[in-house]
Amino acid sequence: MKKMLLAVACAMPLLAVQQNLSLEQALDLVRQNNLEVKVAEKEVLMKEQEHKEAVGYNFGRLDLVVNALRSNDAGNVFGFKLQSREASFADFGFSEFLAPMGQVLEAMNANPGGLPAGFTQGMGSILDIQPKDLNDPDARNHFQEKLQYQVPLYVGGKLQKYGQITDKMTAISKLDRQKVLNQKLFETRKTYYNISLVDNFIRNLNQILKNVEELEETVQNMVDEGYALDIDLLQVRTKKADVLRMINQAKLNRDLAYQYLSFLVDDEVRSIVVLDNDVPMPRMTKEEMLSRNIDIQKAHMGLEVTDLAVGVEKSSFLPQIGAFAEYGSADNTFLNDFTDKDAYTVGVQLKWNIFNGFTDYAKYEKAKIQNMKMQHQVDLAKKGIALQIDKIITSIKSKDYDIQSLREKVKFTKRVYENYYSRYKEGLMSINDVLIKNSEEIQAVLSLVKTRFERNNKVFELENIINKGIL
Repeated sequence: MKKMLLAVACAMPLLAVQQNLSLEQALDLVRQNNLEVKVAEKEVLMKEQEHKEAVGYNFGRLDLVVNALRSNDAGNVFGFKLQSREASFADFGFSEFLAPMGQVLEAMNANPGGLPAGFTQGMGSILDIQPKDLNDPDARNHFQEKLQYQVPLYVGGKLQKYGQITDKMTAISKLDRQKVLNQKLFETRKTYYNISLVDNFIRNLNQILKNVEELEETVQNMVDEGYALDIDLLQVRTKKADVLRMINQAKLNRDLAYQYLSFLVDDEVRSIVVLDNDVPMPRMTKEEMLSRNIDIQKAHMGLEVTDLAVGVEKSSFLPQIGAFAEYGSADNTFLNDFTDKDAYTVGVQLKWNIFNGFTDYAKYEKAKIQNMKMQHQVDLAKKGIALQIDKIITSIKSKDYDIQSLREKVKFTKRVYENYYSRYKEGLMSINDVLIKNSEEIQAVLSLVKTRFERNNKVFELENIINKGIL
C-alpha cells in the first residue's frame, strides 16, 4: 500500500493539468518551459563561450610537453646527451683518435722533425679515421619534460577587435533569444485572447439557440392550434440545426486552440480565465517604437561588428610581436636529476608582412564595402519597420471603428429579430422573415467576433514589433 501511494505521489507532477489558467501564468510558463526559448538560450551560452575563447587568446598558451624517445641514430643520440648535459670527448671518438696521436707524439720525440711511417705531413691518416663511438653509438633512451609559454605581445589590435566582435555577437544572440521569446509570448497572448473570443462567441450562439428553441416552441404551439404550417416548423428546426452546427464547430476550434496553448506552455491546459476586454493599444511615440524594435537594434549591432571587422583587416598591415619562454629538463631516466640538467630558452619574435599579392588590401576594401552596405541596411530596416508600424496602426484604428459599428449592429439586429418574432406571433410576419432576421443577427455576431479577433492580432503584432511589455 505504501509503495502504491509513493508511486501515485511520484506520478502526480506528470498528470498535473492547468485549470483556470490566467494570462500572466500562461506567459510565465512560456518563459520557463517553451522548448524553442530553451534552444535560443543555449545559443546565447554558446556565444558567451566563444567570447571567452576570443578573450583567452590574449593570455597566451602554456603547455606541458613530455617526450619519451629511444633512438640509435647518431645525431639523435649525440643530441640527447647534449640535452642531458652528459656529452663527453669520448662521444666524439677521441678513444680512436688518441692512440694514433700518441704514436705520432712518441715518434716525433724520438726523431725530432720526422713522422712515423704511414703519416703524411698533413696527418691525413688520423683525420680519415671514422670513430665508431660517434657514428655508430648504442641506442639511448631520452625523457624530456618542459613547460612552453607563448604569448602575443602586439598583433595590430586584432585580438582586441575579435574580443569586441564576439561580445557584440553575444549581444546579438541575446536579441535573437528575446525575439524568439517575444514570438512565443505573442502567440500565447493571441491564442489566449482567441479562446476568450471563441468562448464569448459560443455564449452568444447559445443565447441565439435559446431564442430559436423558444421560436420552435412557439411555432409548434401555433401548428398545433392551426395557425402555422408544418413547413414553418421544419424551417425553424433547420435553423436550429445550423446554430447547433456553428456551436459545435466553435467548440472544436476552441479545443484546437487549447491544444496549441498547451504546446506553447509545454503543459496541458484545460481551462483559462476568460477575458471579455480587447487588447489595449500601446501608448508611445513613433521614435520610441522604432528604438525598441529588435531588428533595428540588431542592425545597429551588425553595423558595429562591421566597423570592428574593418579594424581586424587593417591590422594585417601592422607588425606582429610575440614572446616565447621554455623551461625543462632531459635525461635517459624520467625526471632524473631534474634541476641539475634543467635549461631555459626565452625569445621575442617580430613578424611583419611586406607583400602578399595585395590580398590583405583586397580584404580590407571588402570589409569597408561590407560596412557601407550595413549602413544602408540599417537605414532600410528603420524605414521598412516604420512603414510596417504605420500600416498596423492604421489597420487597428480601422478595426476599432468597425468594432464600434458592429456592436451597434448586433444590438440593432437583436431588437429587429425580437420585433419580427413578436409580429410573427401576431400573424403579421412569415416565419421566413423571422428566420432571415435571425440569420442577420448571427452574421452580425460572427462579424463582430471576427473583427475583434483581427484587431487583437494586429495589436499583438504591433507589441511584438516594438518589444513592448515583454522584457
